[in-house]
Amino acid sequence: MEKRTIDPWVWGKNTNSAQAVEVKNAEGTLYCSGQVALDENGVPSSADMRSQLIQTIANLEQLISESGYECKNIVRLNVYTTNTNDFFNTCMDVYVPFLMKYGIQQATTLLEVKGLFATLTVELEATVVK
Repeated sequence: MEKRTIDPWVWGKNTNSAQAVEVKNAEGTLYCSGQVALDENGVPSSADMRSQLIQTIANLEQLISESGYECKNIVRLNVYTTNTNDFFNTCMDVYVPFLMKYGIQQATTLLEVKGLFATLTVELEATVVK
C-alpha cells in the first residue's frame, strides 16, 4: 500500500491532519462505524468529554487491531462532538498524542452535533487501509 498526504497550504501543517490522503495499491479498506465511550457491556459513559475520548480511542484501537489493521494506516478520522470548545479546551492533550503515537496523518472533519447517544459527548469515525 502506498499512502501520500497532500497539504498545499502552510497553515495546514498546524492542524493535526492533512487536507487529503491518496492511497494506491491497498489490500483492503476498513470503514469503522463511529466509536464512542461504551464499556464492554455496551453501557455509555457519563464521564466528562476528556475521559470519554480516552475510552473512545481505546475502543477504536481495539476495533482496528482485532480487524487485522493498524492505527498508523488511518487515512480518515472524523470527530463528532457535542461541544467543539470543550473538545479543543479539554481533549487536545489526549487527541494529539494519539495521532502522534501512530504517526497518523489523516484527512479529518470536526463537527459539533446537537447530540449523541445517551450521555455521550464525542465520537470517532475512521477509515483504515492496508
